[in-house]
Amino acid sequence: MKTLRIAALASNNGSSFRAIAEAIVADKLDATISLLVSNRLNAPALDYARARGIPALCIPTKGAESEADEKLYAALVEAGVELVNLSGYLRRLGPKTLAAFEGRILNVHPALLPKYGGAGMYGRKVHQAVLDARELVTGATIHLVDAEYDHGRIIASTEVGIESSDDVVAIECRVMQAECDLFVQTVQRIAAGELSLPL
Repeated sequence: MKTLRIAALASNNGSSFRAIAEAIVADKLDATISLLVSNRLNAPALDYARARGIPALCIPTKGAESEADEKLYAALVEAGVELVNLSGYLRRLGPKTLAAFEGRILNVHPALLPKYGGAGMYGRKVHQAVLDARELVTGATIHLVDAEYDHGRIIASTEVGIESSDDVVAIECRVMQAECDLFVQTVQRIAAGELSLPL
């Protein structure tokens, strides 16, 4: 079986991208990260990638969505990417990229979708909403990416219990670890042929 070629998209730290990169280095995942793309020039994920010899590219999206879509599509094709992983990428993907990689783009969301998803629901905003609703359980969800935020078919999910003493930071820490673990497990299943692309 050939090594799975992955691209990661991250707007900030790219925690799940880092977890996947570490799983590859530890020989826990038969994959290679062919490209890291950020829409922000100062994203720590870019520095992390470059420090580890992972090809990294910044494609700004603000005010240039159509051009960014063309550039992202071209970069992914040139890198020979088979699977695209969104790791805290806070921009909607364009139609050219979505069409070319349909069924091959995954996102991780810090809640149990379909609850607490959609435009503007990311990071601590999600955890605060979960706390405000007095939920007993939250979690992480891996889903296919389409033209709507947090909308595509759910591929995997995992639950994280909420303690009465939890604040947003405590929930964020546990959910972030769950997100990373779940993304690595999902990519492992794809690399092993247990989940076939396109999904």
